[in-house]
Amino acid sequence: MRPNRSITISLPEDMAELVKKKVASGEFADESEVVAEGLRYLSDRDAEIETWLRSEVVPVIETHDPSKAIPIDEVRRRISAHMDVREKQARFSE
Repeated sequence: MRPNRSITISLPEDMAELVKKKVASGEFADESEVVAEGLRYLSDRDAEIETWLRSEVVPVIETHDPSKAIPIDEVRRRISAHMDVREKQARFSE
């Protein structure tokens, strides 16, 4: 069993009530178990994001050809032009 370390935390009222309900339901023995389970979920989610970044995002970035990049000013111009067309279409359809 891992050694425990005591800390004090403050929670918003709704979260504190949720912790109390989880304990009252018998799902958890005490408040610490509820918080620990929440932290395990958070840790698992972080690990999944890290795996996704490494397996899907990094390979795309590594194969990116910087010569095909569009300068930000051009991106803004294209977006603005697109929005202008949509605005005109919306006004026309009214």
